[in-house]
Amino acid sequence: MVLVRCRERLGEVWGDHKEGRVQKGLSHAREVLKAQPFSVMLGAELVAYSNEGVEIRLPISDGLKQQSGFVHGGVLSYLADNALTFAGGGRLEGQVVTGEFKINYIRPAVGSELIARATTISSGRTQAVTRCDIYVVADGVERLCAAAQGTITVVQGKV
Repeated sequence: MVLVRCRERLGEVWGDHKEGRVQKGLSHAREVLKAQPFSVMLGAELVAYSNEGVEIRLPISDGLKQQSGFVHGGVLSYLADNALTFAGGGRLEGQVVTGEFKINYIRPAVGSELIARATTISSGRTQAVTRCDIYVVADGVERLCAAAQGTITVVQGKV
């Protein structure tokens, strides 16, 4: 479960096309990611945060691989969970968590980098449905290796 605290509603940032406001949204989102010790340990980087969606990149190191030499499924799940939550959190007000998500592993992730791209499919006042595609980059070519969908929920009360 990923917990994201939003200081401002991203939908408002996305609706304002002034460069400064969009950068403030990206800057805040990067602060949230950097406040997650596990994300820092893995080396995840939030590279895009806009109305079109969220993109998180993760370099592949030997420590992220399983015994057959491809990225462990838990790493792909982590990346999907974070991207889904950032995408949904941008459309909701307040503190949000992942209510649930499902992931399909499509092919082994073998390469130099993972890219998770997430968008919001639908959002209301207290929850958002999001989807994420995860690509592995090998020799400069992106290939889909996993797809996920989740529900992001506003936290009621204190956590």
